Amino acid sequence: MVFEKFQDVELPASFDAHVHLRDGAMSNLVVPTIRQGGVNTVYVMPNLVPPITTVQQALDYRARLQALEPNVIYLMSLYLHESITPNVIKAAKKAGITGVKSYPAGVTTNSSSGVVDYTLFYPVFAELEAQNMILNLHGESPSGDDITVLNAEAGFLPTLRELHARFPRLRIILEHCTTAAAIATVLALGPTVAGTLTAHHLYITVDDWAGDPFCFCKPVAKTPADRDALLRAAASGNPKFFLGTDSAPHPATAKRGGDRIAAGVFTQPYATQLVLGALEEGVERGVVKEGEVTMEVLEGFLSGFGRRFYGVEDKTGETIVLRKGGEEVIGLLTKEGLEVEVVPFRRGEKCWSVEWKG
Repeated sequence: MVFEKFQDVELPASFDAHVHLRDGAMSNLVVPTIRQGGVNTVYVMPNLVPPITTVQQALDYRARLQALEPNVIYLMSLYLHESITPNVIKAAKKAGITGVKSYPAGVTTNSSSGVVDYTLFYPVFAELEAQNMILNLHGESPSGDDITVLNAEAGFLPTLRELHARFPRLRIILEHCTTAAAIATVLALGPTVAGTLTAHHLYITVDDWAGDPFCFCKPVAKTPADRDALLRAAASGNPKFFLGTDSAPHPATAKRGGDRIAAGVFTQPYATQLVLGALEEGVERGVVKEGEVTMEVLEGFLSGFGRRFYGVEDKTGETIVLRKGGEEVIGLLTKEGLEVEVVPFRRGEKCWSVEWKG
């Protein structure tokens, strides 16, 4: 049995460095599922409607999340917007906000207020660097001219290189890498640049989302070679790469029909489990060798590398236990009293399970 060595293995609780928890009824539905995925610390994206652009908005949002699930640590971010100034960054640092998320205008869900010209924000980036905060980049160029969803990430990589060259001490994360070129670029840049990998991009390619709206997200999955490059990065033990699920819930109706299909894949209740399954499938296909996936690699990718980059120590000491084949992905996430429903990634399929120790 592949990965038999991980049966009943105990690991530190996972850290998910990229989550969408929404607000209102959707938050009420999905926030309680965070710990089901073996996760006790999350970095929360700010692309609500309206976006989180002030310190007080971020603190109020965190309070709403804590009220729903107090046993999770929520690291908060601001949405890069024309109202964000160096003084806002200073205030954010004092308030314990972790970073700022940049969305190129119009590339994904709730990004209409995003960035058109990065040079306008150079004073903000300089202050982020001075305050030792993080710049999170949705790494795609807007569609147009020769840019489509298939090469939008490649089109953005020169911007990443330019930002790192101008702000070499600024901690920058290229979020949800989807291509071999993105992996190579992160590797080529200095230690202040890292990349997050989602659980779903370790499984899917363009053919999957072309035929299944529940696999459609931004950035879109690319070729089998790109997917395999992500798997090798996850199994490499390189601290530049760690888990950021980009779990993005949408109402089932918004994924099944209408004028436009919502971009986003929901993986939150199975974050750790899906990573194990993806690595196991990678071993079975010969993309990575089983011996390369060690306890140290798993602990680093799922928890240690991200916490280290973010400077977040897990003072809880919480651990999870891995079990093979003990869980099945539900077909539909619902909650009594809520009208909103969400379909999880790989619905109906068997997966690993995690249990909290103690």
